[in-house]
Amino acid sequence: MNRDKRPASFWFLAAFFAAFVVFLYGPMLVIVVLSFQGPEGGLTFPIRGFSLHWFRQLAEGLGVVDIGAALQRSLGLGLAVMVFTVVLSVLAGLAFRKKLWGGNALFFVVVASLIMPSIIVSLGIGLAFRLLDTGLKWVFETLGMTGMQETFNTTLGLYTSALGAHLTWTLPFGLLIMFAIFNRFNPAYEEAARDLGATPWQGFRHVVLPLIAPSVVGIAMFGFTLSWDEIARTSQAIGDVNTLPLELQGLTTTVTTPAIYALGTVTTVVSLVVMAAALALAAFFSRLQTRGKRP
Repeated sequence: MNRDKRPASFWFLAAFFAAFVVFLYGPMLVIVVLSFQGPEGGLTFPIRGFSLHWFRQLAEGLGVVDIGAALQRSLGLGLAVMVFTVVLSVLAGLAFRKKLWGGNALFFVVVASLIMPSIIVSLGIGLAFRLLDTGLKWVFETLGMTGMQETFNTTLGLYTSALGAHLTWTLPFGLLIMFAIFNRFNPAYEEAARDLGATPWQGFRHVVLPLIAPSVVGIAMFGFTLSWDEIARTSQAIGDVNTLPLELQGLTTTVTTPAIYALGTVTTVVSLVVMAAALALAAFFSRLQTRGKRP
């Protein structure tokens, strides 16, 4: 068989793409390799030995930084952001299927947070919660609630201001995904369910939700992964605690051992596990859809 020769442009573009992949994932691979050095290892190549020494040191703690607590905070916040992103995105997608008064303005307000500098969003949310603190202290003082006034510290926290800051980043992505899904969604399935006597809730639960399930899984993955490594929107809105990315940012100026690479490897593994689980769930729901469409 005569095979058509590929043009020179193909090989140029292939080489360019390969260089791009190396540039994108090469640093990640380097960090993983350097994190498995021996006790005498340094921050650059060549590596000195091979062991789990720096992972053990990471588990024991890096100075005054409690990595375990920071990891738990990041996981908890990421899961909370994931749940809120999924629920609010699906509800908003359902609402925007019909003509909604003020819907265009609401859409642009939501999407505008994507083009706003993240640090500005974080500063604004932090300022809003500090004003709320001032208002609450005034209320406690006015009402003579001495106990509350003495024990109250701030409303800034992991599941208040930080959660809101992360949602300004994840919700626009979830909403855009739902728009794309419902724009190609066939309403005939819902009409058939109503003709068979299904209530609106039954139609959503047994018809709409199974059809959009793979996309919902994708939104969940976006919500968690975007929250997991967010720094700028967290820095001014989290209060007196830190998430793992903030601790990692601080450690880059103080830790001069491969333990920092071990921490980077751990965070990367968590992200890859979440993405793998999301892809597996999406594939599972897609297979269910395929089986359901067979005669």
